[in-house]
Amino acid sequence: MKEITASMAGTVLNVLVESGAEVNGGDTILMLESMKMEIPVEAEASGKVSEIKVSAGDFVNEGDVLITFE
Repeated sequence: MKEITASMAGTVLNVLVESGAEVNGGDTILMLESMKMEIPVEAEASGKVSEIKVSAGDFVNEGDVLITFE
């Protein structure tokens, strides 16, 4: 199982995928806000979203798991 983790601490602005969705490498799957900047989080490889561990408005720390893939 693959995991997408936060590259820095910030607030989740919105989640752009749903559980079960097929994504391709490079697709933007989530937006974080950190230091008043919007940071896109991209899928590193193609796969199927198995679990979304955050919601819009959640604060995350660097290294926290955001989404898991099959």
